[in-house]
Amino acid sequence: MRTLEAKTSRTDALKAIAQAFADHGIGATDARFLVLDVLGIGTTDLILGGDEPLGVEGAGRLGSAVERRLAGEPVARIVGAWEFWGLPFGLSPDTLIPRPDTETLVEAALALHLDRRRSLRVLDLGTGSGCILVALLTERPLSFGIGLDRSLGALKQARINAFANGVGERAAFVNADWSAGLSGPFDLVVSNPPYIASAAIPGLDAEVRLHDPTAALDGGADGLDAYRCIVEQVAAGPVCLDQGAAIVFEVGYDQADAVVEIGISAGFAHAEITRDLAGHARVVTLRAS
Repeated sequence: MRTLEAKTSRTDALKAIAQAFADHGIGATDARFLVLDVLGIGTTDLILGGDEPLGVEGAGRLGSAVERRLAGEPVARIVGAWEFWGLPFGLSPDTLIPRPDTETLVEAALALHLDRRRSLRVLDLGTGSGCILVALLTERPLSFGIGLDRSLGALKQARINAFANGVGERAAFVNADWSAGLSGPFDLVVSNPPYIASAAIPGLDAEVRLHDPTAALDGGADGLDAYRCIVEQVAAGPVCLDQGAAIVFEVGYDQADAVVEIGISAGFAHAEITRDLAGHARVVTLRAS
């Protein structure tokens, strides 16, 4: 890509970046994200002020961001934030980038509790950026939730995200290994745990392998370690499900049947599989009764 100069206009910069990205198989949407974020402008500013020059500082920052993207760094990591459930979420090196597939989990969890006036006790295991918990608390304004993670860095970011989205007063964040140390009944337990088989991690796309935290990806030899641990802890207590409550898991594309079997073997009487928009079995819901 030709070097961006101070006199380069915003519109010309966007065109040049989009072409450079296209030459490397990167979508034009990433080019727009970078231009808007790095320059600190909105879409309207880009349309009405497209002839504005980048300036020395803008050209430098934008050039550096483009180099990082062409080197394989995901645009979400470069801008340091991403959208989930229509809400903004800051990222850190300890958190995954929220994915649209995970919204299927939120939808399945909300479908279990349609009454917005009910006060739910929600537990989010492996909360990461907090996107699942924050989305649920946004939709259920009388509810309270606990987000748990082994990573202190992830918990700090999740807490920031909770307050940024107006639910911080109804969310607590705990540093622990799954539900260890917690007690009491919950109406809803949700989790998007690590579910990639250890041996498969070296073969992941570089954008994931090199930039996502390995601890949030590695699910053990068969990718199912976290599911076994969580189901065992909930089935044995002291973390328990209240009457009619459920565990709602996100699962890998070929793991739904195995997770159902884990739940049934632990004594859960009912299991349901929900498919995402692409038709993949994406969510498993387990209920004791």
